[in-house]
Formats: sequence, structure tokens, C-alpha cells
Amino acid sequence: MSHPYLHSSTVGRQISVFVQNEPGILAGITRLLGEAGVNIYALCLSEGLETGYLRLVVDKTEDALRLLNEAKYLTMEREIMLLELTNHPGSLEWMTGALAAAGHNLDYAYCASGPQVEIGIVVVRVKDCAQGIRDLESAPA
Repeated sequence: MSHPYLHSSTVGRQISVFVQNEPGILAGITRLLGEAGVNIYALCLSEGLETGYLRLVVDKTEDALRLLNEAKYLTMEREIMLLELTNHPGSLEWMTGALAAAGHNLDYAYCASGPQVEIGIVVVRVKDCAQGIRDLESAPA
């Protein structure tokens, strides 16, 4: 793929976990996954009044789902777009603009990267992730 902003794109799987809003819950989940050799690529935690909502993208989705369900966490799986974008001004504007121009509504998105990282991971949820990727891959820079 030769694009100034988009380095790779794939349809991925995200695990959502409903968690109690109390100290140590996230530490317990990350310990559970880490001890099992599950690597977390992306994480987003949103607070609620009594319950939090944790979104995870991991390298071993089936293993993570099994572990979380065995530990009695309520989980849900979703299809997402997993994008690697250049970590430079304009990359997110290009991505969100290209998706909007193609008629996609973003249900949610999250990302992070450090200042020394050239390529960052962006997780995006749209109604049709496969079509969203096709639209991004054909979008002009």
C-alpha cells in the first residue's frame, strides 16, 4: 500500500468488557491477560456511574475472550477497523474526512502514540468496516 497517511488497514476484532467502576479492576484484567501471554494492542476505558466500559484489541482474541468469560466478566465482541496511520498532523483529519465523504458515520474511535513513534494505531468502528477500509484505501491523500 502506497499512501502518505495510511500504512496498513485491516478489519479486526475488539473485545468489550463491562467492568465495575472500582480500584483494581483494570489491573486484574491486564494481569489475567498478561499472565496468559495475551498482548494488548489498544485499550480504551470509559467511565460510567457504577459500571465502566473497557474496549480491547489484542493479539489472541479467542484466548482473551475465553479467559475473561471464565473469570465471569460480561464481554461482547465487535468488528472494528484497525488502522496504522502516520503520526503527523493531518493524518486523522484525512482519515475522518475520507470516511465522512464516503458516507460513514463513526460510532467511536480511539488511538494513541508517543511523540517519537512514526506510525500509530487507530481503532475505528463504523457500520460496515470492510467497506470503510476499501473507501480509505481508495481515498486521495
